[in-house]
Amino acid sequence: MPPPYERHVFICTNRRPDGSPRGCCASKGGEELRLAFKTELDAQGVKGVRANGAGCLDACERGMAVVVYPDNVWYGPVAKSDVSAIVSEHLKDGRPVERLRMSLPITDRRKT
Repeated sequence: MPPPYERHVFICTNRRPDGSPRGCCASKGGEELRLAFKTELDAQGVKGVRANGAGCLDACERGMAVVVYPDNVWYGPVAKSDVSAIVSEHLKDGRPVERLRMSLPITDRRKT
C-alpha cells in the first residue's frame, strides 16, 4: 500500500516563554502560516501533500522556517505572501522556490 502522502510540509509553530532571546515561531504567526498552507493546497487542488505544525526546527534566527520532506528543502524566512509560490512552484510543479531557500547546514545547537 503506498503512503498516504508524497510530501510533508513542516511549518514551525514552536512556542517558547515570553522574552526568550531566540523568540518563537508561534508568536511570529506559525499557526497562521500552517493554515495558509492548508488553504492554498486545497485552493490549488494539490493532492498527496500534508501541511503539519512542527516543534522547533532550530532555525529561529532565519525567521519563520518551513521544510519540505522528503525533498529536504528548507525555506526561510517565509511569509504568508510566499505560500502561493511554494505551493504552485514546488509542491505542484516540483521546482523549489530558490529565492526563499535557506542555506544549509542548519546549525544543531545541541552539539555546541
